[in-house]
Amino acid sequence: MKLKRCDNFNLDFQTLVAELDAELAIRDGEDHAFYHQYNGIDHLNNVVVAYENGHALACGAFKKRSETRVEVKRMFTSVSARKRGFAQQVLAELEQWAVELNYAEVVLETGKAQVEALAF
Repeated sequence: MKLKRCDNFNLDFQTLVAELDAELAIRDGEDHAFYHQYNGIDHLNNVVVAYENGHALACGAFKKRSETRVEVKRMFTSVSARKRGFAQQVLAELEQWAVELNYAEVVLETGKAQVEALAF
């Protein structure tokens, strides 16, 4: 696995987010429009994409919430790569990056249908 730090302009990140949004539209059902309004990627400057054999399989990002806090956004692992530790590695890299930028807290807000996110 190779982790790449980048920003929202990374095309692999954009492709993974499109997969995520398609999955969330099904999971969230009627609540999707409400949640989707908070999930834009335009201002995500801290993005991590996980690769295996040159294929982008997972991603995550964080967004500044205050001088001391960031929020994890757009965590996703492709179906073919789930249960293999990609999300844990992406999250660890995001946490490390936040520490390097002197943030003290990393938070995750999620929808009630995202049981994997709730497990984090």
